[in-house]
Amino acid sequence: MSPNGLDAKTFFEYQGGITYNDFILLPGHINFSLDEISLETNLTRNIKIKRPVVSSPMDTVTESKMAISMALLGGIGIIHYNNTIEEQVKEVRRVKRFENGFISEPVVLSPNHTIKDVDILKEMYGFSGIPITEDGTLHSKLIGIVTKRDTDFEEDRTKKLKAVMTTQLVTAPAGISLAEGNKILKESKKGKLPIVDKQGRLVSLMSRTDLLKNNDFPFSSKNRDKQLLAGAALSTREDDKERLDELVKAGVDVIVIDSSQGDSVFQINMVHHIKKKYPHLDVIGGNVVTARQCKSLIDAGVDALRIGMGSGSICITQDTLSVGRAQGSAVYHTAKFSREYANIPVIADGGIAHIGHIVKALALGASTVMMGGLLAGTSEAPGEYFYEGGMRVKKYRGMASQEAMEKGGGKRYLSAEDRVKVSQGVSGTVVDKGSVVHFVQYLMQSLLHSFQELGSKNIQELHKGLYDDTLRFEMRSQSAQTEGSVHNLYSFKEPHLGLLRMNR
Repeated sequence: MSPNGLDAKTFFEYQGGITYNDFILLPGHINFSLDEISLETNLTRNIKIKRPVVSSPMDTVTESKMAISMALLGGIGIIHYNNTIEEQVKEVRRVKRFENGFISEPVVLSPNHTIKDVDILKEMYGFSGIPITEDGTLHSKLIGIVTKRDTDFEEDRTKKLKAVMTTQLVTAPAGISLAEGNKILKESKKGKLPIVDKQGRLVSLMSRTDLLKNNDFPFSSKNRDKQLLAGAALSTREDDKERLDELVKAGVDVIVIDSSQGDSVFQINMVHHIKKKYPHLDVIGGNVVTARQCKSLIDAGVDALRIGMGSGSICITQDTLSVGRAQGSAVYHTAKFSREYANIPVIADGGIAHIGHIVKALALGASTVMMGGLLAGTSEAPGEYFYEGGMRVKKYRGMASQEAMEKGGGKRYLSAEDRVKVSQGVSGTVVDKGSVVHFVQYLMQSLLHSFQELGSKNIQELHKGLYDDTLRFEMRSQSAQTEGSVHNLYSFKEPHLGLLRMNR
């Protein structure tokens, strides 16, 4: 092997299937600081985002909470379709109606709930300032609020909230602007500001903490109307044309056609239908892993491609069906073809287990990465935490797991009506990662360092190095992989809950 590594063409075209762990990127020349690096990229040919991250359309990964957070962080979330049309539309609308600083669906309790109920919510969501309404639901009359100072020194946690709640309230009328509400919060020195209608019914909530976060999201992904970007998935089935219509009415910005094998007449027909009926709506096709598959979907009219087959941590397609491709090879070959054929961006979907995999996927030509398992377990992912073996965990499952298919996930595998369902995924658990906000911010800061080490100021420069042969690759033996990770220690503590490893 060359002492200076190999160019991508030599490395990938004669090696067989290569995964992210099989290679290392050789360093470049550093002549710039971190703050000169831009991570802006194309999600599709028409949509740009500030950060190259996309959350996967899985029912244990992306609903509105995740999609809102991903958009605030500069990426985008793709809301899953393992639900009714009405449920998916509702999730999209929550994203589109989100205004940072307003909590449109606050957690509410009744006066007959107890302090223990507040404790449970604090453990679950991390906050304790809770509005109290007459019947414990939103849009009923506000009668009080319970904050930390109301409950901290109460020994009897079974005491009802009507005995401890604050009833002298500072409220604001529905329709108030963010600036006006912020002014009231500052003057009242309150942490929460309930927003009520003319009948005194609670409609939303403002939080001082959320207002302070406004300055923390300078890279937010927004459309021309200043709404957060939102994507949604649908299948290739005929009845999802109705789903499409409703998603468009809800203001969805991009559609992902969710198929395990995207090179099919069913997906091509769906792309034709979308482009004919909604020519200005961007469509992401996939999943594909070869140049021939890419050509089929590009010719059909897709605006981006989703790359990966059987490489996710919960996917067993390659074992079950013996069809797929090693993810490193898949990303390199499809990105190269799509760039040369029609300059279509590709999304590396699957196999992203830690930071090093993100930069490797981008270095192979991907414009963004789609993450499932890496984001599962965050507080914004759907589902409740529970304890397993002493660890706080959340459920994470493949959309082709038996469990998910029973709820409709099998639609992406063209087998929803099969009497005998063949599972191509599994169900499992992942540890609590905390808030996706802090987690993704950590990932992006690490990515900036990776770009600096490579000598690339942006993703476009990285791709230029890939195709002009200045970006160099080297194979890693198993012993090299061991050497590049932590070894020969009696014990050690990894950063950030042991979840993140650089360039492994």
